[in-house]
Amino acid sequence: MIDVRSDRFRLVVASFLMLFAELALIRWVAAYQIYVAYFTNFILLASFLGIGVGFLGSRSSRFAFRAAPASFALFAGAVFALRVTKGFGTERALETLFGLPAPPTWVVLPVLFLGTTWVMACIARGVAELFERFEPLEAYRLDIAGSLLGIVVFSGLSFLGVGPFVWGVVLGGCFLLLSPAARYAGGTAAVAATALVLAFGSLASTDVWSPYYRVSVYEERDGRIPIRVNSLPHQSMLPLSEIRAGFYSKPYTHLQGPPGSVLIIGAGNGNDVALALDQGADHVDAVEIDPTLQRAGSELHSSRPYQDPRVTPHIDDGRAFLERSDDVYDLILFALPDSLTLVSGQGSLRLESYLFTSEAMTSVRDHLAPGGVYAMYNYYRPDVFDRYANTMREVFGHGPCFDDGAEVLGPRLQSVLTIGREAGDIDCTTPWAPAGEVPEPSTDDRPFPYVIGRMIPAFYLWWLGAIVAASLVVVRVSSGVPLSRMRPYADLFCMGAAFLLLETKNVVQFALLFGTTWFVNSLVFAGILMAVLAAVELARRVRLPSPAAMYVALLACLAVAWLVPPASLLGLPVATRFLASVAVAFAPVFVANLIFAQRFRNVGASTVAFGANLLGAMLGGVLEYVAIATGYRLLLVAVAFAYGLAFVIGRRHLGPDGSVHESEPAVAGAVPR
Repeated sequence: MIDVRSDRFRLVVASFLMLFAELALIRWVAAYQIYVAYFTNFILLASFLGIGVGFLGSRSSRFAFRAAPASFALFAGAVFALRVTKGFGTERALETLFGLPAPPTWVVLPVLFLGTTWVMACIARGVAELFERFEPLEAYRLDIAGSLLGIVVFSGLSFLGVGPFVWGVVLGGCFLLLSPAARYAGGTAAVAATALVLAFGSLASTDVWSPYYRVSVYEERDGRIPIRVNSLPHQSMLPLSEIRAGFYSKPYTHLQGPPGSVLIIGAGNGNDVALALDQGADHVDAVEIDPTLQRAGSELHSSRPYQDPRVTPHIDDGRAFLERSDDVYDLILFALPDSLTLVSGQGSLRLESYLFTSEAMTSVRDHLAPGGVYAMYNYYRPDVFDRYANTMREVFGHGPCFDDGAEVLGPRLQSVLTIGREAGDIDCTTPWAPAGEVPEPSTDDRPFPYVIGRMIPAFYLWWLGAIVAASLVVVRVSSGVPLSRMRPYADLFCMGAAFLLLETKNVVQFALLFGTTWFVNSLVFAGILMAVLAAVELARRVRLPSPAAMYVALLACLAVAWLVPPASLLGLPVATRFLASVAVAFAPVFVANLIFAQRFRNVGASTVAFGANLLGAMLGGVLEYVAIATGYRLLLVAVAFAYGLAFVIGRRHLGPDGSVHESEPAVAGAVPR
């Protein structure tokens, strides 16, 4: 029987709480603050900073676990009350309880960053106090077990479509379990507030929480049913007459007859499906990544497209569907596949990024029947349309047809690109002609179609620089630990940065191989934690080789990952692809954590060492943006460099068996030897 009062159980619960709270904050802030719509790892970075600071703090620091419930409730309530939304026109409106004008980005982002840091630091302080009651490796093992449980539970709730009210109940239950109300005044009220604040996000009548968004479906207005996701206008269910008159119909004007079989990627609420049926399609495969959007269309769309027996809906990532399917189509449509969100808040990768690479369009061409046609439409900047048109030209060997729509939203144009498998397969009176220099195609290694040139956008550079500077100040001022106290653990800091980059590489690699769905993403993170846990268990039971031998093994694993690019695995059957990708991706993770466990086993101060490692992970989260300029494959070089630096720095601390030299100083909070 489990002893709920034991420190072992409490550490697992506390680690579960810390991971669950981090995931909840990432979803919650993105749902109500449009400023982080394309920068969601902003909250991830703040979480790493907060956890690191919480571990570095002492019992006398200003962070205390008893303040965590109230801090979480106040911060979540502020995010909800001061939510910023964009109107369905070009205006931007602020929905607040006070009717205040929309604050600028430079005001909102620091508040979100510091608020997240504070909340996570308070939670992490409670974890750290339990952490230091165990030998370092045992504490790390229990922490990983709790984190793995947190991933599993949060993923399960996502699968069930459960919203923030249940998140609040889970968080409140953990707070009560770890800090009974009798231990401090107002405890029950603070815990209840955590659940009640998050309940607002679930109890709003038009809000449904999908695995990706907060989805708001509005009442019909002038024949339209608007849909907003994460405070941004996203789609509208339209009557068939309006769909026919819009730019949805442009691809059909180039066809030489009714379409037979049609594939629609980004089918959403069903507008494009309804038009395909109206144009005489014999069969439609409708692919949509978000089950909530597809369900809304199935229940509410006036044309009832998903009820038609000619339609087969698929809840899947579009690129993954193409890679798994052997079917060919007379018409393939990319129907406004604009996700408005990143994959898991990590990797700078959007849900649709792998749809618009040259490799993806090659797959599209291979799925076209003789005489088949491919078209895409959306609201894009002119340079983005030029990039896509140029990609089509390079893949198909001839240029597409370009049609302007009627609407302009700021710098974005409503336009359509249509191309036949062969040059004579479509009727085109308006061929695409570039106005100037044409951007190079995006690739699977660098899937950033919205980035101009090979550079990191200035917006990211400014904010990432500010984050690094602010973090140094926060660590020094808030934790009460001088930066020099972490000097003996500089190698663990480097390991943290390297591991986060390695984790990012694995996330984007599996997104390419198996899709950008939440389920694949959850499996990747769970798999990484299981590899970490397996490494720790092995390190506890087996005498490992020397540190030098372990680093050589890690370098060999990274070399294999470099020599086997993800694209080379796409052609394999799904089962074989899965086994090969797991072997290539998780071997470095496993060996890297054997090295970490070997080093961490006998550190002088486990919480300071772990805090340094977490702050290194935060730096890795900043460095992952380098991939925007270099591509993801080169992250492996950065990983190898960071681990090499860790080896050079840490050699003086390690004996042949990985034991810590006596010269490593002990600090307050260390486990007695």
